[in-house]
Amino acid sequence: MTYPSTYTAYRRSAGQEKASRQNPLTLEQSQENLPQEKDLGPNDVVIKIHAVSLNYRDVAMLVAEYPPAVTEQGIPCSDASAEVVGLGSAVKNFKVGDIVAPICNQGDFHPTDDSISVAIGANGAGVLREYAVYQEKHLVHLPKHLSWEEGAMLPCAGVTAWNALDSLETVQEHSSALLQGTGGVSMFSLLLCLAGGITPIITSSSNDKIKAIQDRISDKVRGLNYKTDDQAAKIKELTNDRGVDFVVNNTGVGSLIDDISYLCARGGTVSLVGFLAGWEADWKPAQLMALMGKGAKLKGIAVGSKKDFEDMNAFIEDKKVKFDVMLDKTFGFEDAKKAFDLLLSGKFSGKIVIKVAQ
Repeated sequence: MTYPSTYTAYRRSAGQEKASRQNPLTLEQSQENLPQEKDLGPNDVVIKIHAVSLNYRDVAMLVAEYPPAVTEQGIPCSDASAEVVGLGSAVKNFKVGDIVAPICNQGDFHPTDDSISVAIGANGAGVLREYAVYQEKHLVHLPKHLSWEEGAMLPCAGVTAWNALDSLETVQEHSSALLQGTGGVSMFSLLLCLAGGITPIITSSSNDKIKAIQDRISDKVRGLNYKTDDQAAKIKELTNDRGVDFVVNNTGVGSLIDDISYLCARGGTVSLVGFLAGWEADWKPAQLMALMGKGAKLKGIAVGSKKDFEDMNAFIEDKKVKFDVMLDKTFGFEDAKKAFDLLLSGKFSGKIVIKVAQ
C-alpha cells in the first residue's frame, strides 16, 4: 500500500502559558511531512488514522487545566483507530492492513514499569492527524468486530475504565460499581461492568438522561440523581445495604470521603480518574483513615499500561462487547473545532468522535 509524503494535522495554537477558559487556545491546521519507506527506522510503523475520539483532557489542555506537561503547539488527542500502511524492515507483529491503536503512555508497557512515559497528545505528538509513525512497541491490535469509531474509543477512556475496575479480576456475584457522570470513562465502565457481571450505578443530574441510558443499553443499569437523591441512602437501597465494590471518581478529590463511605465493608476500591469538579476539598486528612477500617483501596489512575490495553482487548473480543451505544456525535475531520466546542460545553453523553478518513 502506498501513502503520501505529506498530510494534514491539527496543532494547538501558541500561548500555552496564557491560556484560560476566557482565553482558550485554538486548533490550527498544518502540513506535516511523512517519511517514506526508505527513510523508516527498522521498528517504525506508518499508520493511516481513521477515527479519533475525544477525552476531557483534550480540551483541558486548551484552557490550561491539565496538570501534566503539555508541548507548546503540539498535536492533540490520544485516542485513535488506524490502519497499518507502511512497515520498517524489522517489524514482526504487524502487517499492512492491520487495525491498530497507539498506546497513550509510550513507555508504560507493564503495570510495574518504572520507565519514563511520554503521553501522546500532551508532551508527545498526538493523533489528530491523517497519518502518523509509531514504533512497533507502541501499538496494539484492536478487536476485529469493532467499527473505526468504536476502536477509537478504547486507548484512554477504555483502558482507564478497565484499570479503574481492577481489570475485572475481583468480580463476585453481588459486585456493583458507582460511576460518576455519563462521560466517556463512566460509560465505558458501564459497558465493561455489564459484560463482566458487575451491576453499574450511573449518576447524573438528569432523570431523563438516566432513563435514556437504561432504555438504550440495559435495564440492569441502576440510576442515581446526585441533585435530588440522598446518595448514601440511594446506594444502600440499590445494593441491599451492602455498598459498592468500586467507585469510579471522575469529579476529583472533593468527594473522596463520601466515596469511601459508599464502599462495601471490606476490600472496595475508589479509583481517582478525573478532576471535573476541580482541585479543592473541605475534608480533613484524618478522614482518609476510613480506608483502613474497610481495608479499602484508593487508586490513582493514569490510563494504564500496554499490557492492560491488550488484556482489555482480549476481554472485549472474547465477550464480543460493542460500544456503538456510547457514540454521542461524529464530526468530519474538517469540523474538528466544532467537536472540541461540544466537548467543552459538556452537553453530550458518552463519546465524541472525529472521523478522519472517509
